[in-house]
Amino acid sequence: MTGEPKVRTLLGDIDPAALGVTDSHDHLFFASKLLPGEELDSTEAALEQLIRFRAAGGASVVQWTPFGLGRRTRELARFSRETGVHVVAATGLHRAAHYSPAFLHQVVDDLVRLFVADLVEGTGPADLPEDTREHRAGLIKVAGAFHTIDAHARTTLTAAAVAHGETGAPIAVHLEHGTAGLEIAELLCGTLGVPADRVILGHLNRHPEPRIQREIAETGVFLAFDGPSLANRATDWRLADCLEALVGAGHGGQLLLGGDTTTATARREPGGLPYLLTTLAPWLTKLLGGDVVTAMLVANPARAFATSWRG
Repeated sequence: MTGEPKVRTLLGDIDPAALGVTDSHDHLFFASKLLPGEELDSTEAALEQLIRFRAAGGASVVQWTPFGLGRRTRELARFSRETGVHVVAATGLHRAAHYSPAFLHQVVDDLVRLFVADLVEGTGPADLPEDTREHRAGLIKVAGAFHTIDAHARTTLTAAAVAHGETGAPIAVHLEHGTAGLEIAELLCGTLGVPADRVILGHLNRHPEPRIQREIAETGVFLAFDGPSLANRATDWRLADCLEALVGAGHGGQLLLGGDTTTATARREPGGLPYLLTTLAPWLTKLLGGDVVTAMLVANPARAFATSWRG
């Protein structure tokens, strides 16, 4: 790849330093058949979240909603202009359970072309009423299965690796309940040859096993600790210990923080996107120190989401 690394936002490529305080994994729009009645589909609520996030000191949000789940990039681009918050959008494909069999049959044989088009031409047309493309995605989001890599995950991970090779795009991976992270890192970075610093594994907080987390970190990938909320209270209490152990082992530069607000309930409790900055960051600062937390919110995302783009 050639050229200076840039972060690809919905309003264009920016210098990594301009990303600022970043929510590295969240959702402003999200709709899945697995969450009936819990869709994030209100434009008013999404705009309010960005306004509140900005007021709390936030500068950028990375939306991990992939293709086919209502990512609504046109509205997000407009909100980004109105609020001054940078928004990075995703292409990619989630677990099979989030889609109808007919939808998967329509797209599964053409994933590389779909991902690359979203990244270099612009998102659409499934997210737009007319057959047009605009507002390019800035990362590829795919998913593993519970404690394994099933056939669907292997297909999407392989397509993501090929699309990365054509574009340079970072790959973000949903780990189902935080599991199979080491296996996915080995597949992407070992078998498929994706550089480790182009891979972000999400939901590490949901499987708070320090030894496994350290093994994953030793592969060189980024580790996202996301989704702190009442819904994850069974694991949230171990978040600081897990982060402290990884920092102590020399992996502080690989850690990212995100809200992962995926449902209307999560947006209300404990407060949506701003919670990351109003509640979680101050708490972690008391425990880990301001420099460590600032790195997770500023310096690390600037490296994780920047790449020397092809196209």
